Amino acid sequence: MGRTGPVRLPGFCLNRVATRVRVRSPPTAEVKSISAAKGSGGGEGAATEGRKVMIVVDSSPEAKCALLWALSHAIQGRDTVVLLSVIRTSSSSSSQHGDESLREMNSRVYEVACNMKNLCHTKKPEVQVEVSMVEGKERGPTIVEEARRQGVSLLVLGQRKRSVTWRLMVAWIGGGGQATAAGAVDYCIQNSSCMALAVRKKSGRSGGYLITTKRHKDFWLLA
Repeated sequence: MGRTGPVRLPGFCLNRVATRVRVRSPPTAEVKSISAAKGSGGGEGAATEGRKVMIVVDSSPEAKCALLWALSHAIQGRDTVVLLSVIRTSSSSSSQHGDESLREMNSRVYEVACNMKNLCHTKKPEVQVEVSMVEGKERGPTIVEEARRQGVSLLVLGQRKRSVTWRLMVAWIGGGGQATAAGAVDYCIQNSSCMALAVRKKSGRSGGYLITTKRHKDFWLLA
């Protein structure tokens, strides 16, 4: 039986979220842990200190959607936003042509990150924004490690709509700890040391967002 009512993620104020929320009923223990987390900030001192929120960005519309959601619903005035771009390490042998291609790719990645930074300043000019570019062979572990290294409080990622073929493949492989099959986003959600969530725009007339966390999958925020 589903629950209807406002949902707040641990330690984060979801601004302007409508009260109509559909959530698959979590166990009672999870509800208590979420409620306890909301009051663990330490009062006014914690509120004024600000937090570090990391958003994984790239040229995809899903990444932009995640950023816009975070700016509207999770990021507060004293927070610091870290825009993380992941560059996959090339496995090919070094050459002049390869170096030129890598520089060109890095330039495009940096340009996208700068555009996202400008968007942050437009939407929330009071927020401090940092751009971080890291290299890694595997996207998921690289993101998790960088979030841990920088001590972020919240990790936000864009998530694509999963096709029927993708779902069947994961079911056939077995899911669970299969990081490669489940994808980088699911890997980050399951393995991040901080709160991690994936955001996807809900299609159809109802609109809103579908949010996935470690405890909840695709709960609907009508915003």
